[in-house]
Amino acid sequence: MAGDAIIHGTDVVAAAASGIDLLQVVALLAAGVIAVPLFKRAGLGSVLGYLAAGLAIGPFGLRLIADPQAILHVSELGVVLFLFIVGLEMEPSRLWSLRKQIFGLGVIQVAFCGALLTGAGILLGFPPAVAFVAGMGFVMTSTAIVMQLLTERGDLATPAGQKIVSILLLEDLAIVPLLAVVALLSPRMTDAATATPVWLSILIAIGCIAALNFIGRWVLNPLFRILANSQAREVMTAAALLVVLGAALLFQFGGLSMAMGAFLAGVLLSTSTFRHQLEADIEPFRGILLGLFFLAVGMSLDINIVAANWQVIALSVVGYMVIKGGAIFVLARLLKSSFADALERALLMAQGGEFAFVLFTTAAASGLITADQQAIFSATVIISMVLTPLSIQALRLLPKPVQSMEGVEEPDGLSGDILVIGFGRFGQIASQALL
Repeated sequence: MAGDAIIHGTDVVAAAASGIDLLQVVALLAAGVIAVPLFKRAGLGSVLGYLAAGLAIGPFGLRLIADPQAILHVSELGVVLFLFIVGLEMEPSRLWSLRKQIFGLGVIQVAFCGALLTGAGILLGFPPAVAFVAGMGFVMTSTAIVMQLLTERGDLATPAGQKIVSILLLEDLAIVPLLAVVALLSPRMTDAATATPVWLSILIAIGCIAALNFIGRWVLNPLFRILANSQAREVMTAAALLVVLGAALLFQFGGLSMAMGAFLAGVLLSTSTFRHQLEADIEPFRGILLGLFFLAVGMSLDINIVAANWQVIALSVVGYMVIKGGAIFVLARLLKSSFADALERALLMAQGGEFAFVLFTTAAASGLITADQQAIFSATVIISMVLTPLSIQALRLLPKPVQSMEGVEEPDGLSGDILVIGFGRFGQIASQALL
């Protein structure tokens, strides 16, 4: 009996150990812990550190991770949580004030860049439908990279940062009609009798938005009040995650972007008395999963495909980034942005993004592009994402414009003592200028 118990216990331990590959978990954590501080100390930023670490431990580096796609799917939740936190900072009135930038500037940029990049794809020798998929995929800027860079630099709340956020929101919305266009262009279109009618898909999407609006306005606040009265902190954390993931799942069901669902959930809760508690509960998960997302993107870069098609990929990366960045710069200057703001926006948004992978996968599954073309396009987007932090670092080397002080008198006799009461996180930030 004792021997059987020992054997049974050993089997349980072995089964538990086989269920979790601790080597992969340790490799992921170690890669981030080692690479990110080194890259930040070198002034290259955390995003590039995660990307380089992912490439080092992935299938084309040390081969500690065999299936980066599985990690990429899980880590996309980091982007979802990030947009929820951004939504918490945007009250509905503030979002309404950005409507012209979202549906004006955003639509103009997506349409203009999409047309130019599609033309570039045709010049590279791709059929028009394939060039459209490649070009529109590259139009989708990486929300994760741009938001992270803006946050690190403290530019998220600036007017220039708000314009970039508005364009990113429109691009997230644009993925829905783009997927519909890919389905229409597909040579493998299903029978009209079995396919979901367009009008029904639109009704389902509108119904999901209406349902989220109702739940956010009338259900969530009373629910959080009840949970707060229970004084169980872990339940509040679970409820915060439930809200974010539930909103993402609802929008995914409606054929919309998961990140957009989380963002709208954040906007609806931005006026809630529990806003700061929700942000504090979500923040640790957001940071870890977003870092995991960048690691997975680095691991997904297929070096063999890059080596076999390096000429096409190099030409595509340079051509697409120059064309997209140039178009963004020209539009920004035409719409009266300063030279510095236009250049910064062009460099920040010149890369492709994570939604491109969704578009390419759908196009490949429908037979619109081949598996080799999907791999080439994905490698092009990933390399452009890797180059973005480097281009931002290059921007810092340019001389900054000196602000004119003509007509401004120097203050005279300003001196005194300042007492800072409370030296927590906000007190330390506020005292930096004084120190």
